[in-house]
Amino acid sequence: MPLVNVASVADLPRGEVMEVFVGQRPFAICNFEGAIYALDGACIHHGGPLGQGHLNGAHLACPYHLWEFDCRTGEYDRDPARRVATCPVRIEDGRIFIEVP
Repeated sequence: MPLVNVASVADLPRGEVMEVFVGQRPFAICNFEGAIYALDGACIHHGGPLGQGHLNGAHLACPYHLWEFDCRTGEYDRDPARRVATCPVRIEDGRIFIEVP
């Protein structure tokens, strides 16, 4: 899978999430306690933009209906069998790279 440079670590403070696009595909990039995680940017409920949501601890809340997903694993908080896809992240020279499937 190709590594894609999506953002600067400096642009993503702790406890924040940002939306990035690779081509037309959205991703949610989260900074939880200084670690960076990447998830597919579309909520499994109704396709809400997860990258426009907010972090509640390790849980990323969708701005549409407040469904929450663990930003580290993608698991839905009410049913761990349901999840949003995650992507491996690499940090190099202050830049965030994700492996895009």
